[in-house]
This record gives sequence, C-alpha cells and structure tokens, in this order.
Amino acid sequence: MSVLMRDRVAALIAAGIRAAQQQGDLPEFVVPQIGVERPRQAGHGDYGSPVCLQLAKEARMAPREIAARVVRHMPAADFAGTVEVAGPGYINLTLAPAWLTAQAHAILVQGERWGWVDVGGGERVQVEFVSANPTGPLTVASARNAAIGDVLASVLAAAGYQVEREYYVNDAGSQVRKFGESLYARYLQALGQDEPFPEDGYRGLYLVDLGRELAQQHGTRYLEAPRREAVRALGAEGLEQMIDWIGRDLAALGVKFDVWFHERSLYESGLFEHLIQGLRDKGYIVEHDSAVWLRSPALEVDAVVIRSPEVIPEPEERPTYLASDIAYVWNKLVERGFNKAIYVWGADHHGDVPRLKAAAAALGLDPNRVVIILYQMVNLKRGGQEVRMSKRTGEFVTLRELLDEVGPDPIRFMLLTRTVDSTMDFDLDLAVEQSDKNPVYYVQYAHARIASILRYAAEAGWDVANDADVSSATHESELMLVRKMLEFPEIVSLAATQMAPHHLTFYAQELAATFHTFYRDCRVVDQADPERTRARLVLVRAARLTLAQALGLLGVNAPERM
Repeated sequence: MSVLMRDRVAALIAAGIRAAQQQGDLPEFVVPQIGVERPRQAGHGDYGSPVCLQLAKEARMAPREIAARVVRHMPAADFAGTVEVAGPGYINLTLAPAWLTAQAHAILVQGERWGWVDVGGGERVQVEFVSANPTGPLTVASARNAAIGDVLASVLAAAGYQVEREYYVNDAGSQVRKFGESLYARYLQALGQDEPFPEDGYRGLYLVDLGRELAQQHGTRYLEAPRREAVRALGAEGLEQMIDWIGRDLAALGVKFDVWFHERSLYESGLFEHLIQGLRDKGYIVEHDSAVWLRSPALEVDAVVIRSPEVIPEPEERPTYLASDIAYVWNKLVERGFNKAIYVWGADHHGDVPRLKAAAAALGLDPNRVVIILYQMVNLKRGGQEVRMSKRTGEFVTLRELLDEVGPDPIRFMLLTRTVDSTMDFDLDLAVEQSDKNPVYYVQYAHARIASILRYAAEAGWDVANDADVSSATHESELMLVRKMLEFPEIVSLAATQMAPHHLTFYAQELAATFHTFYRDCRVVDQADPERTRARLVLVRAARLTLAQALGLLGVNAPERM
C-alpha cells in the first residue's frame, strides 16, 4: 500500500505542534485534524496547510506566529526540503529534490501495487450498475453507466475495499409480460401468421430477429400451445437470450460482473412479503383502494405506492419498482452483509433516491449505507451534429454499434472525461482521431512513446532495468515528472472518497502532458552522459508503471506500440 504524502506532511506538522507545546511555545490544546492541500499558485511549495489559522483562538496568538513556532519545532524529515510560513499563517512545504528523485525507485519497488491505498480498511461494498431492463439492447446511456460503475469498482478495490460488481436483472413485473407478448407476435409473424402486434409492445428490429430465430428453432411448437403458456415460455427464453446479448456486449466493453441478481428471486423467496409484514407491524404500511402504500416522514409526499390496486389482473405485476427496491436493499445490506450498497442510476431516477433511503430507514437500516450516484445523459455527435438514430436500423444507437465503430477504449475513457453530473457530448469523429485532441489517443500515445524509448535503449545496449543512482536527475522537468507520479495515490484516494472516477482520466492526461514535457526537455539516451542516461531510464520506467496503473484502473489498454 502507498502512503499518502499529505498524510506524511500532516503528521510532520502535528509533531511540530506537539513539540512546541512540550517546550512551552504553545499552550496545551487538542491537536486537531490537520488539513493538507496542494497550493494553487506555483512557488508556494508542494503542500500547504491552513491549520494555524484554525488555532488562533485556542493558542491566543496570531496565526502567523503560531505557524512560525510550529515550523521551528518541526522534526527533521527526509522528504522535507524547505518549510516556510506564508500569508496570514499558512505552512508551506517543498519536497527535498534528493528525496524526490529517489522516489522513482520506490515506485518501481511497489510494482503493480503502486498507487493502492488503504482508505476502505477492508469494508465490503457492492457496486450495482448498468442493470438495464433486459427487454432490449444496451444503449449509449448504459455505456456511461457501465464506465462509471466498472471504474468506480476498480478504484474502490485499489483503495482498500472488498468490492463486488452486480447486475440487477429486472425479470419481474409488467415489462416482462409486455416483452413476452411482443416476442410471441414476432414469433408467429415469422411463421407466416397474421398476428397483430401489441399496441404497447417493444417494436425494435431486434425482436423481429429474435422471433425469427425462435421460429427456426422451435417451429410450430408454441403456435400449437395455449397462448398464455406460449407467451410465458417464449418470454422467459427471450429474456435469457437478451441477458446473454447484454453480457457479451458488456464483456466487449471490458465489463464483467461477479453476480447477476434476478429481481424475481425477491418474490419467489418470500422475502418481499416478509418485509412488508414487518413494515406493516411498525405502522409504515397504509392500505387504501386495494393498493398498498409506504408511509414515512422521510418521504417527500405522504405516501408512495408499493403494490398497485387489484384492478391490475396479474398479482405478480402489482408490486412497483419501489417494492422490489425495498426487498433488494435488505438483501444487500442484511442478508449479504455489505457495509455499503452503491447504486449507479441515470439522473431521471432522482425522485427515487429519497424513497429508497426512506425505505431503508423504515427497515431499521442506516440510510447512509445506501449510496446513489446519479449521472447525466450522453449525446452522440458526428460532424458537429447530434446523432439520434442508427444508420443501420433507424432506431436508437446501441452499445454494440458504438463498440463496432470506435472500440472499447475511447468509450471507457471519454465517457469519464466529465463529472457524472454533467451532460456530455460523445464525439464519434474525435473518438477515432489520431491526434492530441483525442484524450485517450494522447494518453495511450504517451505510454507507447515510453515503451519505445525503453526498447530503443535496450537495443542500444543499455540496461533498462538498472537500479542506478538518480541523484543527477535535477532538471526541473525531471522533478515535475516525479512530483506528478507521486500524486497518483492521492488521486486514487480522492476518486474513491468522492466516488468520482473522472479524477483518473484528468490525472492520466496531466501525467501524459508532464511526460511529453520531460521528453521534450530531457534527452533520455545520451551515449556521452551514461550517468544521466541511467538515471533518466529509471524515471522513464517509473512513468510507464504509473501511467499503466492509471490506465489499468480505467480498464483501458496501455499499448506498447502505436
């Protein structure tokens, strides 16, 4: 596990405060949690802390004087170069150049564990994402959901959590019946029958294709069966096929789930009825006009329906989405014992957030254990114009079509180049453009350039795996490269703490830019200067590892050649 530099700086400042107290230069008070940040302005050091501004009241002196006394009593630390008091009382620390360059070796020693931090302390968390209804192919919106959820799961694992990825299969309710009826109609039509299509059915061409496949496979078997039985059987078989297609599309995107959880099991197991009875006993259930309602002071309205009235003829279609969510959150947090259940939902589900949290509270669960990430939609663009329909089908653009056109790497990377609460445009032309304007190409090219440098050095006879002294690496671009590499564990921690995977794409682009600057300013292989060459090869190897680690968490390929 990597130790965060900000934690080391905070510990050093805390030691200075305690030492000043012991020497009588500061009065006794409880040392607070010390915030450490990166100064926004160049020349203000690598790290800064405003803690002395917070201590003025307790210490009964000016923050700048407190800072001066703390700095005076801070113990020596190998990483600390200069420590200064700035402004009204900030403590700014600049890393020691000799220690800084030596960190290239420390990075290489950690290998594939470089950047991993212990934020989670082994907590078990579940990330449930995508979970689109299996009644149609995945869309571009599902692609953003997949990128957010999958990378977040990887980041949380790197931050010390035990993580499980889950896809929630909506295989209960009216949409399943509607799907079965739609597929039954397409099946009969494929057999040459004059079967009217349901008015509210799923009209995508994918069901025409699936109906034709089933007709070829089963012949007239379901034509001769009772209609109700045929609709159910074909619907179940069709859902299995759709889930298989969804799984294959997600695998092509680099997404694999640990668990595919079926909504139907919440009812077949009796869990839903058991929980509803418990809520009824606690006074959270109201029955009115033959409907069942959840009542809670935490709701934005008086009550929310969880089971529809009996005018809906099929009992299995009466439970609402919230009904399933009630049983599902219990299953996650109690039956399976996750410390946190993380949901990745589209922003159109924002109204369901308070309802799910209210339901969790009614069940006696801590609502803070339910974490919901809402993301905005994606607009496809080509030639500056919005793409609304598929060229092939004239319908919505599917994830499979997007994969076929641009490949998985641009999808995963570019869909994370904005914060989740920002609507984003996905430029199809830019996604395949081989230029610095394409963010994923820019980062991958940096990795390929690094690999090329190491190949060239090896072919020229240099020992690229050397453990050379790096103290000669004192050029400002060399030091900036190491500084940027040392940020990586902090980025992992930040992305995990904020549950914001976009920090990784931002960092990968910044690291690539820093390396390109280093490459421009510092000749790596120089036969006339073997000492500097060996030192710079160490820096280059550390940069390759760091960039590969960042791309690995993003699920994006780190190419050796481009």
